[in-house]
Amino acid sequence: MKPLLLDWAAAVVSYFLLGLIRILTGSQARWWGCPPKALQRIYFANHQSHADLVMIWAALPKELRRRTRAVAARDYWGKTPFRLWLTTAVFNVIYVSRTRQADEDPLGPLVDALRGGDSLILFPEGTRGFADEPQAFKAGLYNLARQFPDVELVPTWINNVQRVMPKGEVVPVPVLCSVTFGAPMQVLDGEDCHAFLQRARAAVIALRHV
Repeated sequence: MKPLLLDWAAAVVSYFLLGLIRILTGSQARWWGCPPKALQRIYFANHQSHADLVMIWAALPKELRRRTRAVAARDYWGKTPFRLWLTTAVFNVIYVSRTRQADEDPLGPLVDALRGGDSLILFPEGTRGFADEPQAFKAGLYNLARQFPDVELVPTWINNVQRVMPKGEVVPVPVLCSVTFGAPMQVLDGEDCHAFLQRARAAVIALRHV
């Protein structure tokens, strides 16, 4: 396909997905702790569904979506040509490998994106969880925060999205969902990785009750 045709197809799919998500979920964005400003941010969230990436993307205003890139697992989202096209052309994701070579830096693509001025959508658990509360966060969020202290870290809670596509179902179920954005945080002076990750996880969980 020619570049212009690919761009047109991506735009059409983008508008279609936005409409579909809003019909199925209501796609409520709740800016509880910060306004939707075009600042460089890392939105870090709980992760219970493959639809989480799409929910946060749909909850952001258009001007924020343009410069916000989700971090996605290559082994799942790059598995078929359609998923690969969808995530690159429509969502402009950054792929990470959950299995890597010894000399590979898993944060390299994320560091490059932040240096380029992009914002990120990050799921610090590293994989989907199935409990009410997120699993322990991995160190990537801490390491990025240390390297980019001027980038806002925004805790984010995705509510009910796992019920849109229950396990074993093929057709999505309309369920009212919301994405709540909390107050920005940063690594405190002298705060080690374990303490920060516990505090970041607690900030995400606290948004359940807002």
